[in-house]
Amino acid sequence: MDALTATLSLLRLEGIGPGLYWQLVERFGSAQMALQQAPAQLPRKLPDRARVQLAEFQRLALDSELGQWALAERQRCAESCIYLIHRDDDSYPALLREIPRPPPVLYLRGNPNSLSLPQIAVVGARRATRAGLDNAQAFSADLAAAGFAITSGLALGVDAAAHKGALQGGGKTIAVLGTGVDQIYPRRNSPLAEQILEGNGAIISELPLGTAPEAGNFPRRNRIIAGLSLGTLLVEAAVRSGSLITARLALEQNREVFAIPGSIHNPMARGCHHMIKHGAQLTETSADIVQELGGLLSGLAPQPGLFDAPPASAEFADLPEAQRQVMRALGADPRSIEQLARDTDTDAGALMACLLQLELAGLVEQLPGGYQLTGPGNMALQALVEEPKSRYGHA
Repeated sequence: MDALTATLSLLRLEGIGPGLYWQLVERFGSAQMALQQAPAQLPRKLPDRARVQLAEFQRLALDSELGQWALAERQRCAESCIYLIHRDDDSYPALLREIPRPPPVLYLRGNPNSLSLPQIAVVGARRATRAGLDNAQAFSADLAAAGFAITSGLALGVDAAAHKGALQGGGKTIAVLGTGVDQIYPRRNSPLAEQILEGNGAIISELPLGTAPEAGNFPRRNRIIAGLSLGTLLVEAAVRSGSLITARLALEQNREVFAIPGSIHNPMARGCHHMIKHGAQLTETSADIVQELGGLLSGLAPQPGLFDAPPASAEFADLPEAQRQVMRALGADPRSIEQLARDTDTDAGALMACLLQLELAGLVEQLPGGYQLTGPGNMALQALVEEPKSRYGHA
């Protein structure tokens, strides 16, 4: 029996997860050897059914329940053009192999060669602000254009924006699932999953085909995201979130962690600030990441000017003065209507009309209790601030 079939069979034992799998392999040397042990040698925490399954396997081998399932799983994968990559295969990602107790088997749809590319994980909140989504997409596009594959979890919010940005940048992106690779979750990201495959990227999981989304699967997925990547970029996250777990795992795996700072009034920035306090690198531009990790991209040079700061663009020069005033009053922090009215000395009706125009232009977004600039809005504000003061009538 080959290593892949033995591993699938052992993983199918009732009550076996990655931890117990590795306990058995480390104790007995291989999945094949673990399957040959007397049931009494199994950890006491395994259910009685696992002992029955093991005894049957030792009598019937591939004709047993475990053997038949492993053969059927391999057949299902072959029929669906899904690769099964065993931990001992040459094609198994080298960085992932380095983490403690890595996935014994990876299921992969798409291009298996994409796993050998230098990867940056981009993670963050599902309910990110507009500015957070803009940052995730823009950073990912830049990093993909520089030669990095972008790895994320195909969730709503920052994950989806990161995958889209990588595709926009002409690069490859890898989605790591907390389900089987044949069960895209959330369903609304199914078109994005197809775009990832069409873009020569990959969708991977350590979970068997047909596995549905369950809460316990996603921390396992997060350790794979961090383990595949040279570094992890945290875009926005609450202090208690799955994205923060990914960043912490990356630190534990001795990988680089980057975090984009935000307003102290934005709850989605607190996770980033927490990680910066605990070892993440404060990151303002994609150039910060490329300077840290770009030496690993042998033979791949970023496009000239790709990471330069955006110039003060003429597209913002025609904004009415009233809208300029509101944007300057917003600054970097969310502001309430009352605060904006006070700071701009504008009546509520005119202020609301101004905010509506800015929102339609994609420069401002509404939050519970107030407004804040989007990513393009921040760029517009920077352009306005950098204009000569004489434009505003100052000496």
